[in-house]
Amino acid sequence: MMGSVGDIMTRAVVSVSPADTIATVAHLLAHNRISSVPVCDAEGRLLGIVSEGDLLRPFGEARSLRREWWLDRLAEGTDLAAEFLDYLYNDQRPIRELMTTAVHSVSEDTAATIAADLMLRHHVKRLPVLREAKVVGIVSRADLVRMFLGTRQPVEKPRNRIGQ
Repeated sequence: MMGSVGDIMTRAVVSVSPADTIATVAHLLAHNRISSVPVCDAEGRLLGIVSEGDLLRPFGEARSLRREWWLDRLAEGTDLAAEFLDYLYNDQRPIRELMTTAVHSVSEDTAATIAADLMLRHHVKRLPVLREAKVVGIVSRADLVRMFLGTRQPVEKPRNRIGQ
């Protein structure tokens, strides 16, 4: 029988406050090499989640001249990685403006198979794990894959067959 989410979740959760700036969150994601963080109140209760996709969303919405300029640059195929990151890293708006508030979550005793089904049905890569409405962990698709493979350790990257 497969285990529960509590057996495989990441317990050291990096989270942010809704008042943290977009720039702060962008730095936090990059520094920790993670793709999303839960947004929590001072007591650790889940308010939302913000992902790399949420940070990029304003650039897909032509709401201002500045954003339209970025879209034009993207359409031209211009190399703008450094300029784009500089703009993102200096955005002082609060993350509450971009966070997703309709968050799917699970409890520690949720079966891993149920968590996998939720991720697939809702097209999400991770689920906050809650105990009494407070975030106590995160379970990702990678955690589930490792569990299904029977290991808790990160899976070694397979070698490319060409030029091994």
